[in-house]
Amino acid sequence: MPYAQQHYPFENKEHFESKIFPANFIAEGLDQTRGWFYTLMVLSTALFDRPAFQNLVCNGLVLAADGKKMSKSLKNYPDPNEILDKYGADALRLYLINSPVVRAEPLRFKEEGVFAVLKDLFLPWYNAYRFLVQNVKRVELDTGQAFNPFSANGGSKNVLDRWIASATASLVLFVRDEMDNYRLYTVVPRLVSFIGQLTNIYVRYNRSRLKGKNGTEDTLHALTALYDVLLTLCKTMAPFTPFFVEKMYQNLRRCLPDGGETEPSVHFCAFPEPSLDALDCRVETSVGRMQGIIEIGRQIRERNNKALKTPLKRIIVVHPDGGFLADLQGELQCYVTEELNVQKLETCSDPIKFATLRAEPNFALLGKRLGKEISEVAIAVKKMSQEDLLCFQRSGSVVLCGHTLSSNDISIKHEFRIPDGYAKNDIDAASGDEGAMVILELTVDQKLLDSGAARELINRLQKLRKSVGLQASDNIFIFFEAKAGAEAHSNEALIRMLKADETYLKASLGCELRHVSMMPTHAVKLASDACMLSNGASLMVTLTLPCVFFNERALLLASENSKDLSAAVSAVMISQDFTAMRADTQKHNGTITINVDGRTVTLHEGEEFMLP
Repeated sequence: MPYAQQHYPFENKEHFESKIFPANFIAEGLDQTRGWFYTLMVLSTALFDRPAFQNLVCNGLVLAADGKKMSKSLKNYPDPNEILDKYGADALRLYLINSPVVRAEPLRFKEEGVFAVLKDLFLPWYNAYRFLVQNVKRVELDTGQAFNPFSANGGSKNVLDRWIASATASLVLFVRDEMDNYRLYTVVPRLVSFIGQLTNIYVRYNRSRLKGKNGTEDTLHALTALYDVLLTLCKTMAPFTPFFVEKMYQNLRRCLPDGGETEPSVHFCAFPEPSLDALDCRVETSVGRMQGIIEIGRQIRERNNKALKTPLKRIIVVHPDGGFLADLQGELQCYVTEELNVQKLETCSDPIKFATLRAEPNFALLGKRLGKEISEVAIAVKKMSQEDLLCFQRSGSVVLCGHTLSSNDISIKHEFRIPDGYAKNDIDAASGDEGAMVILELTVDQKLLDSGAARELINRLQKLRKSVGLQASDNIFIFFEAKAGAEAHSNEALIRMLKADETYLKASLGCELRHVSMMPTHAVKLASDACMLSNGASLMVTLTLPCVFFNERALLLASENSKDLSAAVSAVMISQDFTAMRADTQKHNGTITINVDGRTVTLHEGEEFMLP
């Protein structure tokens, strides 16, 4: 290669010289540096006075975990077949691609590294896919129509839908560019970062939308966005994880216009083209900064022992970029307040209101450039006034002692100043990148404690659902009662919490909390549990399958005052599938017809029965 395989110069001389030589790339191990690589270079230089190849993909040596060469006699490496059986070929492949070995450096092979790829990349990726499938099935069951990701009415206006579409287009552009330049080792870190964004930002922040909180149309927009991302990701990663994406693609292709008949395998698909119309640098930047703000807020909570379940009054975000602050007060506000469990978000572009600015020179960088003059420049940097520092933050450069310094040369530190009227334990702050600062009020009153108890109750109910094997798409009813023997203050706390957070509880649980006195005798109980909440409320909760509620008196009248007929009608309705009965009732404008022994009874929702 590339001479002998073309039988050059005895055959194919013109074809070789015009199209084959030099080769696009060659690939071999580091041990061939003094062998094949050197020989190719000598021959091509002597014959053509040019290199034999345009790109060289050189891999290092894979060593045992102790740094020694892998040896059959020492058995100092795990059985490859066991690794493949345990973790899969794709996990092993990505582990190697994401290691020093693709940069011609040695790798100490460790089984834990393959497991880390499985845990940190494949499991979150698969969970996002599984979440899509679960909610698509739920929507199809609710609407009675097949999911069609290509029938959405116009593009989604949701900021996270636009963000994930832009991030996906950026990923495709990045992978294309890196692969064109044979930089395998940069692809996997970017993929890991993207999967983290997909699961920790898009899916996490949009769970309620994907579950139908804002109605069917908005849910379809969110599901379509997630479907597009996963389909594009399958095609992009097909060269790296061929088996995993093929399994996923075989299910996703069912939603393609022709059912995927023209492209029955992901490996028959062309590499995706980036959607340039979807690229939005501002929304990508703003969402990235928002995530940074949320991480800082979590750190402040942890530092002050304020659990995330306890609501806080206010968060103040200080940042020099007015555009980002506008986004934060607009489309992104709900995500910050929900993730940090704060009731109010405020923004400020003037850091001097809450902090004293201090400049620190980057000695490592400036020392190399300025030499002995570093001392004079460092003194000048530290003497910069608050106004000078603000101007430097806005412009990104400053001239000191005849030298132009950039933001890489000087770092700005924010030293938080407690505002008037606050004690030290009432407020705290932390700084982030790009001059960001996050301030949290830490005082908690009774109203906040009750809100925290409501969040705690939701968490307990979700764990109870999980304990009986319920899926996120499974509908249930929830009934409660004050725990027997509870003291008066406990009952007061329970009533106060349920009244104040009724809307929040209903939205989070997907159903109303009903008193146990309303539970029909025919309700199928799934689980019960006692809950002692942090605000002092104590209650028993019971989960049941969805069931029909009857107005016994109205049902008797509709059944011609026949108790036997009324009992038979109720028995028929109780035996029917709840979801199917609800869909049938909606289809017939709130009425349902029951036939019993040749007698027909027409019932009206809201009169003889209810389907909550």
